[in-house]
Amino acid sequence: MARLADAVRPRLARAVRAARLPPAVRSGSVHLPRLPRPRTVRTWQYTAGAATAGLVLAAGVVTAAGPWDANGQRTAERLRAAAPERAGGADHGATAGGAPRPAPSAGPVLTALGAAADAVGTGKTAQEAPALPDVLGPLLDDPALGDRHAAAVVDVTTGERLYDADAGQALTPASTTKIATAVAALSALGPDHRLTTRTALDPDTRELVLVGGGDPTLTAHARTGGWAGLRDLAADTARALRERGIRKVTLSYDTTLFTGPALHPIGVNDNLAPVSALTADEGRADGSARGPAPRVSDPAADAAAKFARFLKSAGITATPPGPSKAGTRAQTLATVSSPPLSALVERMLTNSDNDIAEALARHTALASGRPAGFAGGAQAIATQLRGLGLPMAGAAFHDGSGLDRADRLTAGLLTGLLAKAADPDRPGLRPVLTGLPVAGFTGTLSGRYTDGAAGAVRAKTGTLTGVNTLAGTVVDQAGHLLAFAFLASDTSDALAAQAALDRAATALAG
Repeated sequence: MARLADAVRPRLARAVRAARLPPAVRSGSVHLPRLPRPRTVRTWQYTAGAATAGLVLAAGVVTAAGPWDANGQRTAERLRAAAPERAGGADHGATAGGAPRPAPSAGPVLTALGAAADAVGTGKTAQEAPALPDVLGPLLDDPALGDRHAAAVVDVTTGERLYDADAGQALTPASTTKIATAVAALSALGPDHRLTTRTALDPDTRELVLVGGGDPTLTAHARTGGWAGLRDLAADTARALRERGIRKVTLSYDTTLFTGPALHPIGVNDNLAPVSALTADEGRADGSARGPAPRVSDPAADAAAKFARFLKSAGITATPPGPSKAGTRAQTLATVSSPPLSALVERMLTNSDNDIAEALARHTALASGRPAGFAGGAQAIATQLRGLGLPMAGAAFHDGSGLDRADRLTAGLLTGLLAKAADPDRPGLRPVLTGLPVAGFTGTLSGRYTDGAAGAVRAKTGTLTGVNTLAGTVVDQAGHLLAFAFLASDTSDALAAQAALDRAATALAG
């Protein structure tokens, strides 16, 4: 509260100064003469004035309490979630020895949109709540979920398995695989790791090499949105060349960071570009930023051609680019780096971004000393998860995105991944939770739960032909954070199966 007051005080001070009253009047030391004909101030004017003042104060408080991300998700949420202290309380910093313990944090006060009015503060005990098998059993037996399905629910705080319906059965996970990819990448690289794209000049041949750093979020758009910009790299490179008196270069591009086939086993597909260490805007050919889209056949060549045009605009003439490798004598001229890995993980999970997922799998392989291809990435993910002590029986990875139908995960592993991401001793994994789409609001859940648990469920979706999955977190009526995973195979109606899974997650919130 003290920090909030300090932040708001300057705004209130400026508001007072804006009133332009003489100092003496503000201090109360001047007695104003009584006016012979006072103007009558109507009630609506008092109301309007009070409302305006209230809005000014509220805006100041909200501004001080920020910051807010562009998608409406508070940055402070991510920072608070990463705090490793177990004690909680209003003061989330460390408590000095002998100092009073911080006051306990207040419980949740908002219900899910569309939930019953008594969802909070009912006073019901855990013993009064219906047993999970009685609630979930009938919902998960919905014919829309096919003949093969599995489920698990875990109390994140205690680690207790609250519900188990074939939780050890390995099924096709679809895009819930990205939860495993996220945990493995954060574990191997750390949440602050950044991916760097650079330019290097051979001083003898004047060959300029655009070196791909495996950043799937590199953008050629004029407005970068905070991601690494190809235009910025071109501008900085052109400046460095001019300082050396160079106006013409032989342009090449280096993609040797990644190895193996670029094309996913599913073949050419709007859900994923050929995987390359150098790509701009995920090779999208329609200017989109998320979701399925036509892709260029060679993302690296496309990015290098755009880079050449940006160089030309900056006064540097370049030859048509071709593939090469930066030699040991090449001198780095300029670099651009991605936001921290934590931001890439959140974007991947929120939008179910396959391009980011495959890039992160390869970086996990590099960190593990493996070849940065589909196979190396899959092996590295499995190795990282075993190192975390997760239940890997039956699990099989073939990619990082979950597009490969040969992938296999269990409901027990998925809930284990989510519980591990919530472990207070592993704050670096928290982006796995903060990146989950919010029901009814963000990412792949923005159009779902509009009549149920909107805002209460946070979950990663998974959809392939005949496969529907959902895994995430929800806070139940007793205030417990639950991790859940539902997997269904052999479904025949994707929308009906999706609705059935949403009803099960909504039931957990209730």
